[in-house]
Amino acid sequence: MKKLLCAMLTIVLAISLVACGTKKDTGNSAGEGASVSEGATAGENDTLIVGTEAGFAPYEYMEGDKVVGIDMDIAQAIADAMGKKLEIKNMDFDGALLAVQQGKVDMVAAGVSVNDERKKVMDFSVDYVNSTEVVVVNKVNPAVTGVEDLNDKTIGVQQGNIADFYVSDEGNVKAKEIKRYTKFAQAAEDLKNNKIDCIVMDQYPAQELVDSNDTLTILDGTLFEDKYAIAVKKGNTELLDKINEVINKLNEDGKIEEFTANHTNAGK
Repeated sequence: MKKLLCAMLTIVLAISLVACGTKKDTGNSAGEGASVSEGATAGENDTLIVGTEAGFAPYEYMEGDKVVGIDMDIAQAIADAMGKKLEIKNMDFDGALLAVQQGKVDMVAAGVSVNDERKKVMDFSVDYVNSTEVVVVNKVNPAVTGVEDLNDKTIGVQQGNIADFYVSDEGNVKAKEIKRYTKFAQAAEDLKNNKIDCIVMDQYPAQELVDSNDTLTILDGTLFEDKYAIAVKKGNTELLDKINEVINKLNEDGKIEEFTANHTNAGK
């Protein structure tokens, strides 16, 4: 009887050890699978991730807790054409450009200008809008009286955008100081408090800025003109081809003009 009981206990113990081993292996496999999923890069599922900086109305701005604007309408059209859900990541402008280089977002739609330095580290769509860069000053007693009067002035710009590159080039402007901001609202406050002499920025966002700050105004004249495009990770030709197809169709159908009309004078 004792021998029988010992044999039965041995069998039960062996089965338990096998079962525990199997459960442990399954658990490890599931853990590894979860880790891979969490580390998946942008564009590997049914979601299209766009990076932007929602302080650049009418291109991108906040409406309640939602990011809207011309660029977001274009991004939505691209996602729709690809049969994907659009996910918007709102971040600093420089951070968005870095995120697309690292594959953390699929594309950046944020009033992005194309230049040779950026072309080295990311690829760009066809341009979809012409931008006009202007100068914003205090309405009463402006420190700058004309767009050609920027030498020896303290100039505010959004860090990393095309105005930053332009005024940083001494062939264009010999500034006394360049103050770089992540948000134009911060620059506006410094301008109103005479901490800077002017802000250089795109005409549409400049109009939004002065409409919401009655002590500011836009100087007559154009400082320079530029074009905006959508940025993608270097070498992502499959996505770039689809973006270009959608942008060309939107232009042909007059949709980008429609998006612009819808969002101009919005986001106040």
